[in-house]
Amino acid sequence: MARAVSTRRTVVFTIVAWIIALVIFFPILYTIITSFKSETEAIQGFNLIPSGTVESYQAVQAQSNYFKFFLNSVIISVGSTLIALLISVPAAWSMAFSPTNKTKDILMWMLSTKMMPAAAVMVPIYLLFRDFGLLDSRFGLTIMLTMINLPIVVWMLYTYFREIPGEILEASRMDGASLWGEIWYVLTPMAVPGIASTMLLNIILAWNEAFWTIRLTTTNAAPLTAFIASFSSPQGLFWAKLSAASTLAIAPILIMGWFSQKQLVRGLTFGAVK
Repeated sequence: MARAVSTRRTVVFTIVAWIIALVIFFPILYTIITSFKSETEAIQGFNLIPSGTVESYQAVQAQSNYFKFFLNSVIISVGSTLIALLISVPAAWSMAFSPTNKTKDILMWMLSTKMMPAAAVMVPIYLLFRDFGLLDSRFGLTIMLTMINLPIVVWMLYTYFREIPGEILEASRMDGASLWGEIWYVLTPMAVPGIASTMLLNIILAWNEAFWTIRLTTTNAAPLTAFIASFSSPQGLFWAKLSAASTLAIAPILIMGWFSQKQLVRGLTFGAVK
């Protein structure tokens, strides 16, 4: 009896999980389907059967240099992630293994900065970028995205580091390990799953950032989010071309997420079971 109930429960949970997954994935699927339609078909209404035309992709490539935007996205997202890790690993180590009475207050303050509306600081940030010559530059956008995602990176690494026994670090100190040796040769290898998942999440967040990338760039450093926005014109929205541009923009990150899902899940559950 108990086994039958457990089996039914498993089946129900599986069905519910598939329904939720399909609901989440459906907008992406419909975007891909629409990208293979003509503009006339795209505005006719809901239709899951595309004509199979690639004219939208040809038009998108003819109008914009996709690979330039793609390269900018790679440089900015990977660059901001590496800089964030260089800052966050020592910061998280300090708060995890040498906490003070104010450690949790500092962590909460860092996280609270994510709650501030981006529009509230748009003008001063824009003026700072203008005065320092960082507008429409890869370096400026890399620094901006690093600062945006830094609180999340520190929080995640702090959580992972807290799961590592402090006795291991004490043993390394007794063996003569220096401060940086302790961080890079003892702590970092043990936290590889957590660091890897943090790195992947930060790349995804930086890749998908649209508010600042559109407002701080024009042509030279514009990433794929700006590439998508360029297909919105005063003449209206061309749904097939917009869908094709969106598909080209999300395809690299979807492929990366698919191949790294095991590492991502492993990192997110790091330390969950002792």
